[in-house]
Amino acid sequence: MSRILIVMSAAAVWERTDGSQYPTGYWAEELAAPHEAFVGAGHTVDFASPGGVLQPLDKHSADPAIAGEDCARHVAHAQKALSDFGPPLKLEEVSASDYDAVVLPGGHGPVVDLFQDANLGRLLVEADRAGKIVGAVCHGPAALLSAVDEQGKWIFSGRRMAAFTDEEERLFGTADNAPWLLASRLREMGARHEQGDPYQAFTIQDANLFTGQNPASSTPMADAINTALAAG
Repeated sequence: MSRILIVMSAAAVWERTDGSQYPTGYWAEELAAPHEAFVGAGHTVDFASPGGVLQPLDKHSADPAIAGEDCARHVAHAQKALSDFGPPLKLEEVSASDYDAVVLPGGHGPVVDLFQDANLGRLLVEADRAGKIVGAVCHGPAALLSAVDEQGKWIFSGRRMAAFTDEEERLFGTADNAPWLLASRLREMGARHEQGDPYQAFTIQDANLFTGQNPASSTPMADAINTALAAG
C-alpha cells in the first residue's frame, strides 16, 4: 500500500482588499472525503502544515445550507482523523521521498499562505520530478503556485487543471474584495484551466497531476488517485 501526505494550510483568516478579516479554515469534505477514500483503500495518510499548525475548521463547511446534508459526517470524519493523527507534521521537515502522493485540500487558506510557501514549493518540485502523484481540489490548486524551480519557472505551467472557478467565487459571495481570483491567477501563470458546471463534480488528470473543481469533486479526485496508485 502507499503513503499519502495531505498538506493543510495554517491560515485562520483571509485578509480582504477592504481590510476586513474573513474567517477561514479547512473545508471538511475536501479533507474528509479523500482521507476516507485513501484509508479505505488501505493507504497510510499523514497530515502536514506550515509550522505544524492545526488549522481550524471552516464553519461554512459545517452548515448544511452551504455544504449539503452530508456535511455533519464529513466534519466528524475530518475531526476524528486529525485528532487520531495528532499534531500535523511540520511542512519544512517533510520530504517527498517518503510519500507516493501529495494532496492539497481547500478552504480559502491556500490562497493566504500555501500559494507562496517555499517549503511546499520544494516538496512539490521534488514530487513532480519523481513522477509522484500530486492532487489538489477546490482552492487547493492555489498551493500549486508555490512550485517554482531553480530558474524561477512555475513547473505546472502548461498543465491541464481544474480549480474553484471565478464564477463559483462570485456565487459563494467572496469574489468582491478578494485580493485575487484563483482560476484567473492560474490562467495568468500559464495553466490550462478547464471547468465544469458550478458546484458540480469536475476533475482532470494530466499525467501525475489530479485536480478537482470544488467540494463535490473531492471523492472523484481521490478515487482517481486510488486507481492510479493501484496501477502502480
